[in-house]
Amino acid sequence: MATRTPRPTRAQTRQRVLDAAAEVFAARGIAASSVSEIAEAAGMTKGAVYSNFRSKDELILALMEEHVLRRMQDAVAAADAAPDVDTAVRDLGASLMHAIHTDSTWQHLLFEYCALARRDPDLREGLRRRRREGRAAVAAAITRLFQARGLTLPMSAEDLAVAVLAISNGLALEGGMDPEAVPGDLFARLIGLITRQ
Repeated sequence: MATRTPRPTRAQTRQRVLDAAAEVFAARGIAASSVSEIAEAAGMTKGAVYSNFRSKDELILALMEEHVLRRMQDAVAAADAAPDVDTAVRDLGASLMHAIHTDSTWQHLLFEYCALARRDPDLREGLRRRRREGRAAVAAAITRLFQARGLTLPMSAEDLAVAVLAISNGLALEGGMDPEAVPGDLFARLIGLITRQ
């Protein structure tokens, strides 16, 4: 008697679609990619993709949000393990710079999507909403990091989250054009200047 392969859970299907989308977007860019290509790369039908994401844009935004949160969680985990605030800032910066240098595809996709959204009000609103959610998660992580060490934030956690993301994106853009222009410790030094107690 043949055994049946268990049907993947909704979460597993969603993750397969996200993983396939990441590969397709990285290879072809956002504008040149289609839902059909993503479905094929995931080994699924277009219907399976659409049952998890209403549109290609929703898929892109979910992918970016997942990536930003994972990157930030890794950076905060590195900072959490540090014995003091200076080491925490250095480790947080080093983690984010490592992500910028080793995972530049994500930054390129973000920049491409921002350019597309600039000319489309619906895309722009979706991007704005997701970025606000992402910034809120970053702000919460920053608050937790400072509170755990009994430190006072130099500005609101929301403003600091905007600054951290802006610096990260700016360094990624500069590093993409000229990798030698962005030393590995630059992010940590900049964040250290902002958060100096």
